[in-house]
Amino acid sequence: MNAFFTVPTLLCLVVGYLLGSIPFALVIGKVFYKTDVRNYGSGNLGGTNAGRVLGAKAGAAVIACDILKVVIAIALSALISPSTSIWTGLAAAIGHCYPVFANFKGGKAVATMFGFLLATSIFTFQNGWYLLVPFIAFLIFLLLFKMVSLASMVAAITSSVFITCMQYEHPAIIIASWLMTILIIYRHRSNIKKIWKGEENKVSWLQRK
Repeated sequence: MNAFFTVPTLLCLVVGYLLGSIPFALVIGKVFYKTDVRNYGSGNLGGTNAGRVLGAKAGAAVIACDILKVVIAIALSALISPSTSIWTGLAAAIGHCYPVFANFKGGKAVATMFGFLLATSIFTFQNGWYLLVPFIAFLIFLLLFKMVSLASMVAAITSSVFITCMQYEHPAIIIASWLMTILIIYRHRSNIKKIWKGEENKVSWLQRK
């Protein structure tokens, strides 16, 4: 455990958190649309709300940037301290949810979760199945139930189960993965209530006419 708390690993965690804290929904909204997305829609600094408020192109740009910032964080960590890379990804996701640059009020970490899965597949595990398995679960539940929130939580759980099965000899990796899943579920607690009541928003273009 003491080996984990070294200057390089702690530096990776701090950099991960700071990169994750960059509120691209806020930046893109204010710079290109003169709009603070926190004042509209759900108020979240995520790609879904940015797309709802600013349009599809803005939403896609925010999602891409939120994915990229986690990939960069994990890539840098893999160069400095490979054993810390998955924890750096978790730190970036926490930064996205509770950004120091936006009064600790951020998004729900859906895009950052996929950035986490993409980057750990490349830099931590060197195995694409760590991304593909949860992504397939995401697509299946999205097509079946048309709810991004539900599909995202299922993808997070699927990822942690898969990592637990594949990395059973590495408890630190398993713990980091399940903490990510807990974070995703916690950030979607309001969505869980809406799902339970049958009031959750559905993806309109997936619904039958």
